[in-house]
Amino acid sequence: MAIAVTEFRALCGFAGIEELKDVLRTVPEVEDLVGPEDAGKLMSIKVYHGANEIKSSLRSAFTKLMTASKEAVSKTIENLIFRLNAESKVRALTEKENLVLSLEKQYPEDVGVLSAFFFNYIKLSPGEALYIGANEPHAYLSGECIECMATSDNVVRAGLTPKYRDVQTLCSMLTYKQIFPEISQGVPVQPHVRRYTPPFDEFEVDCCSLPPGEQVVISPVPGPSVYLVLAGEGELQVDSMPDGENSKQGDVFFVPAHTEVKLSACGAECMQLYRAGVNSRFFS
Repeated sequence: MAIAVTEFRALCGFAGIEELKDVLRTVPEVEDLVGPEDAGKLMSIKVYHGANEIKSSLRSAFTKLMTASKEAVSKTIENLIFRLNAESKVRALTEKENLVLSLEKQYPEDVGVLSAFFFNYIKLSPGEALYIGANEPHAYLSGECIECMATSDNVVRAGLTPKYRDVQTLCSMLTYKQIFPEISQGVPVQPHVRRYTPPFDEFEVDCCSLPPGEQVVISPVPGPSVYLVLAGEGELQVDSMPDGENSKQGDVFFVPAHTEVKLSACGAECMQLYRAGVNSRFFS
């Protein structure tokens, strides 16, 4: 889960079939790299076709794109950028087209520039959160966020990165679901505290925004928690530390299960703190 701290942009999950058809119609460079057979299968898909058939066609086309030779990808991106720069002089480019131009400047000759056309383009305002399921493709593009992850044995990368890539593993493990991600603004659980509860049991995240001079009491929870002070300063008090502990931006605290926490903000700015713990649903 990613909770936006600033304006935040990401790619997440595969776009719907009609949007993908539009890509194949209007971005000839992508159609050429995917090839006529796989492009034709996607273009012929109808709404009433079964989910398995749609996923199979999408998997085949996406894998064809991602496994294209470095030379073919480089030439395709060169052609695409040349065309978009020329057309920008006579028409307004789409959001995705402008995004691709921006990505190419950061990651030249990277196949991720082309794969961006396959994904949902997400924009979050501060305080909005994005949930990402297991084996779903995503890329953080710009902005700052608080990220919380379930225990995982690996992160598989395939584009828009200088790190090691494992394209075949990525293409084989993805779910190929075509669902626009749910955006959450959290739910108030008490004054100054907003909770973000994802649709899985591993964790939840509370955001506490405490004005100067205010105090809040975080009730005990059955599992352990990690606290991160993102901004401001104040005091954190628990039974084992009756005198309290001064806290400031960048501090991290581990709080055992069944522990009440009292937070007091001081200084001139709002104290912003995040708590990550086991999802309350797990204990109910």
